[in-house]
Amino acid sequence: MTLRIHNTLTRRQEPFVPIEPGHVRMYVCGITVYDLCHLGHARMILAFDTVYRWLLACGYRVTYVRNITDIEDKIIRRAVERGITIRQLTDEMIATMHQDFAALGAAVPTHEPRATDFVPQMLGIIGKLQGKGLAYQAEGGDVNFAVRRFEGYGKLSGKSLDELRAGERVAVLGDKQDPLDFVLWKAAKPDEPEDAQWPSAYGPGRPGWHIECSAMSESVLGLPIDIHGGGMDLQFPHHENEIAQSVGACGGEFVRTWMHNGFLNIDDTKMSKSLGNFFTIADVLKKFDGESVRLFMLRTHYRSPFNFSDTLLEEARSALKRLYTALDAAGPVPDLAAIDWAEPRAAAFKAAMDDDFNTPGALAVLFDLVGDVNRGQTADAALLKALAGTLGLLQAQPKAYLQGGSSVDENFVQSRIDARTAAKQARNFAAADGIRAELAALGIELKDRPQGTTWVRA
Repeated sequence: MTLRIHNTLTRRQEPFVPIEPGHVRMYVCGITVYDLCHLGHARMILAFDTVYRWLLACGYRVTYVRNITDIEDKIIRRAVERGITIRQLTDEMIATMHQDFAALGAAVPTHEPRATDFVPQMLGIIGKLQGKGLAYQAEGGDVNFAVRRFEGYGKLSGKSLDELRAGERVAVLGDKQDPLDFVLWKAAKPDEPEDAQWPSAYGPGRPGWHIECSAMSESVLGLPIDIHGGGMDLQFPHHENEIAQSVGACGGEFVRTWMHNGFLNIDDTKMSKSLGNFFTIADVLKKFDGESVRLFMLRTHYRSPFNFSDTLLEEARSALKRLYTALDAAGPVPDLAAIDWAEPRAAAFKAAMDDDFNTPGALAVLFDLVGDVNRGQTADAALLKALAGTLGLLQAQPKAYLQGGSSVDENFVQSRIDARTAAKQARNFAAADGIRAELAALGIELKDRPQGTTWVRA
């Protein structure tokens, strides 16, 4: 079965064929790093981590880009409140973000660009838009995108300009020609810190949120992109505005397939600080291990609304223990050199994953395999571990996990060290730092020495 993906833009499932044969270029909107990551972030990160892992399992070479928004109004306010620089705040939040994602078993993306490193590219796109009459500088200094001048605005969200305009409750501001227009460049304000300002032809200021992703995706991946993903809440206006900017500037295709994960609720209620049901990833990891959280989220299809509760998470933890118990009883389980996808259970697993990443269906195959493993079939145990590995599951030593530890295979640790070394040689220091955080979350401390990197259990 050919991999099929639901495309938000066309609102239908389509066969996936990468633009460049054998190579998938995927961009996912990452985190605005002004605070600790919450469960909504975990939902998005694990949804697209699953996509990334399955594309690799399908034999594709994948360039996975997940950006970091490190300049934005909330970041500026938080840095000022704490009396620290923007860079100090964002570095701190990025470090904790890496720890959280590593504890969830999320793979490190190929590239993790920071928005502040791409301001010249953003200004370049803004200049192209202004040259084509799609952007204008207002009296206050802001540069805005003229939405009504871009044909096709609203296609991703399925809304016409008239519908969007009818829902607009804000009167036309003095620096906008239309309420739907959005900011590309924000002019610096007198009370803003100097580290929130960049020089430009439009005067000192900073980029708007939407232009950041247009610049980073094009700069790192080129155009067009195979897959662009993010949470359902980003569909409008963020991704709609990205399309307007990128297509408006380059005049060609921006993204082939748009993907969005479903919303997260807490006990059937939208997560909100005001309701007192807001949880960070760190909050949850105090009570549950990261792999249980991962399995829990995989039990719901990525496009479906996701309901979080302690009761449901307890059920997922019990289910994970059942899988590990089967592997533990099987004794030493050899690693498969490759999965035979013609094998009936592997074929069923693949059919589920090729059906728009149907993880509930794939998990059902794993639990069916448990019965065969419990009947003493070593080959079935190896298949169970290999299939689970494509979902980021069952990679710890079974006995260690069941005893409450987080031991991992020494071969796995060495493979991550080798990947980190390669990342450092390629000067991809964000990836290298992410791998260090990933191993730290598993209780592995790295020691860099002239003769090479070694590790100890922390």
